Amino acid sequence: MKKRRIAILGSTGSIGTQTLDVVRQHPELFEVELISAANSVDLLARQAREFDVNNVVICNEARYEALSEALKDSDAKVWTGVDSLCSLVRGEAVDIVVGAMVGFSGLRPTLAALEAGKIVALANKETLVAAGGLVTKVMREHGAVILPVDSEHSAIFQCLLGAQGNTVEKIHLTASGGPFRTWDKKRISGATAADALKHPNWNMGSKVTIDSATMMNKGFEVIEARWLFDVAPKDIQVVVHPESIIHSMVEYTDGAVIAQLGCPDMREPIGFALSFPARISVGNRKLDFATLGKLTFEAPDLSRFPNLRLAYEAIERGGNAPCALNAANEVAVAAYLRNEIGFYDISRINEHCLAGLNFVADPTLEDIFETNAEVARIADGCIN
Repeated sequence: MKKRRIAILGSTGSIGTQTLDVVRQHPELFEVELISAANSVDLLARQAREFDVNNVVICNEARYEALSEALKDSDAKVWTGVDSLCSLVRGEAVDIVVGAMVGFSGLRPTLAALEAGKIVALANKETLVAAGGLVTKVMREHGAVILPVDSEHSAIFQCLLGAQGNTVEKIHLTASGGPFRTWDKKRISGATAADALKHPNWNMGSKVTIDSATMMNKGFEVIEARWLFDVAPKDIQVVVHPESIIHSMVEYTDGAVIAQLGCPDMREPIGFALSFPARISVGNRKLDFATLGKLTFEAPDLSRFPNLRLAYEAIERGGNAPCALNAANEVAVAAYLRNEIGFYDISRINEHCLAGLNFVADPTLEDIFETNAEVARIADGCIN
């Protein structure tokens, strides 16, 4: 396999640091050309030195001087702002772009990479949630490739490799159920952000972990799967699987179901995306079927987790509705993490913003940015 040059957008977050761990294990296969972060100067500087990175971008321009000072005696070129990031990912020195930025901020750099015909290993689900139709259109027009990094979508992709052109009947998207799977609604209503951040299976960033607790993360994954695999929302079924061993399944016309299994470790789908179509060792724990015990499944409870229902409603409605849902949720989750609102206020704000949406059936990129800004203001008004 030819050595691949990687740009990691969001290298200091959970996916970014685990991507660098995969690179650390395989210096013969990968080299890091570019890393970026929003604010984390110290960690970004340490990463730049360890991996001898050529280009380092701090998106928050107020942190540029601090990063320049931290790397003044290195060979790294220091840049600032999202415009710089978009320009650099288009460069010939980049083979694969890992989209690991959090939230709507990942949209512009992802589009820039796709417009340049790059391979994008996408972990930033909000990009497809907010603008799935536009993103996939750009991908096709420029001959680019999106390889999913989410464990569930990587699993679906791997299951589809065995389809041999046969029709997919249904996608079964597994969900851990999060930290409140066994809690009743009254108890959940009093849950603090500290409670919600205690995910039973996965090590993720705070935003994604809260989304997992509300099951919005799974709703966003339904929307993401619709665009990645061109499957109607009605054919994407969420099933709660608390062991997080089966990462997702694909059902075919004859009733056969192909599943992808593995221990819950994000380095596995990251490594698969970086090395595809090859498979590489990533130092993860392997399954021991003799000691695994039972695997259990249950239907999601939309009463206790209404965000999942809202996600289905948004993708069925189409247009800019998923973008609006994402925008409202980003604001609401940030407020919840600051202990300004309660757990169910998140879904209430999301539903309010969806109901009052200035709907656009066929949004342009400008419409998407306007929707994001407008709904964020409305959601902020609900909180304040």
